[in-house]
Amino acid sequence: MADDKSIFIGASRKLDDSYQRAEQLLLQYGNRHGLITGATGTGKTVSLQILAEGFSNAGVPVFCADIKGDLSGIAMMGTAQDFLVKRAEQVKLDPYDFQEFPVIFWDLFGEQGHPIRATISEMGPLLLSRLMNLSEAQEGIMNIAFRIADEEGLLLLDLKDLQALLANIAERADEIGSRYGNVTKPSVGAIQRTLLVLEQQGAANFFGEPALHIADIMRTTRDGRGAISVLAADKLMMNPRLYATFLLWLMSELFEELPEVGDPERPKLVFFFDEAHLLFEDAPKVLVDRVEQVVRLIRSKGVGVYFVTQNPLDIPETVLAQLGNRVQHALRAYTPREQKAVRTAADTFRPNPDFDCATAITQLGTGEALVSTLETKGVPSMVQRTLVRPPSSRLGPITPVERRQLIAESPVSGQYDQTVDRESAFEMLQKKAKEAQDAEEQAQQADSGRSRWTIPGFGNDDPAPQSGGRRAPAPRPSNRQTVAEAAIKSVVRSVGSSVGRAIVRGILGSLARGR
Repeated sequence: MADDKSIFIGASRKLDDSYQRAEQLLLQYGNRHGLITGATGTGKTVSLQILAEGFSNAGVPVFCADIKGDLSGIAMMGTAQDFLVKRAEQVKLDPYDFQEFPVIFWDLFGEQGHPIRATISEMGPLLLSRLMNLSEAQEGIMNIAFRIADEEGLLLLDLKDLQALLANIAERADEIGSRYGNVTKPSVGAIQRTLLVLEQQGAANFFGEPALHIADIMRTTRDGRGAISVLAADKLMMNPRLYATFLLWLMSELFEELPEVGDPERPKLVFFFDEAHLLFEDAPKVLVDRVEQVVRLIRSKGVGVYFVTQNPLDIPETVLAQLGNRVQHALRAYTPREQKAVRTAADTFRPNPDFDCATAITQLGTGEALVSTLETKGVPSMVQRTLVRPPSSRLGPITPVERRQLIAESPVSGQYDQTVDRESAFEMLQKKAKEAQDAEEQAQQADSGRSRWTIPGFGNDDPAPQSGGRRAPAPRPSNRQTVAEAAIKSVVRSVGSSVGRAIVRGILGSLARGR
């Protein structure tokens, strides 16, 4: 049975289906990452739920996405149901206590939880380009835009800041192109149109302030339990690129902000990435390499990343190799690709001479899984056919009334609800344009009021008719700039080359936010 150093997953079975032993996940290896896979309806969500419960009871904060709404029940106390009680007896879970867990609900759209926001600067050019599916040339312009923002001290907080900066870059295309390379107005226009689509899809709700403080997803309660942050992702899944980009940004923020801790007794945070295939689908190699790098290095920050997906082939081999704790639910093997997935899953386990792993994967029932976790010295345990324990919290979703009450009683209630729109690139560029326009108007007025020589017949400004009733001829136009005009143009050019403060970008191109 589990103790304060492990999480009880379930009980492995002998060949005659009798009880064999308790299967556990050691907390000291909880930051060595993990994988939960299986076909739809085989019990992946329940496995995620019991692991989240176990980490919370051990004082480890958890962040997880709720794709279908089923995971929200973790916030409410479970009730005794016949099939749950029977499963508890089968795995020798005695006593089978019911619990409610400290949950904070989040939602990028602010509808089913507290709003989550990030600034454009924090997201960075790489992730934005991934989110917008930009071409190589357009991604280059995005990098130039961020470089200009750094040099000129322009804060990029929300979408209108980026839109204003891109418009400014298009106006200064010749000047900027001579410094950083070709910047074409059609490419800038294409990026602007993509930003408009993002805005219509709800991304405007995500970009802005107040931005999420990482500390708010790493809370613990007074009784020592870790808070479980549940991201409502049912609507977010309508824009899977935004979902994947957000979670990747969150991992990069964790990597940047958390100190090195090596291998602690228990993780500092555990991160469950549901529908993990969305992170790697159609992703360029450079982005996959970055994900692998973050997964590999974030372990030393005390963060465990657990991927949840249907098929182990959804995860690149370089990332799959980093995942030490594995729960494999049933897979179907009707097509060649499914058969390959079964073989891949079987080959990743330490073999058990008592049964054929590939065959067992296709014969598992609902709530059964092949389990292998890291044992002493980080060695993978021999794979075991396991009955997964029942959850202590509610199995299934909560009601809208219960959700609203939990949001109102949340420890971050009111902290993120109102958008803050402080002076940033949009306002600063507007101010510069207004100042330049005012200066030009003043120069024109000064030029029109300048006195001229009144030699008869040579540009007399006096409108009164001269002798003979004839007016003096109008002054001949000149191509020479006035001193004021030259000074104004010099000021405008100097604005484009002023150097702002240096801002350090993180491993995925996001900016480290000052606290």
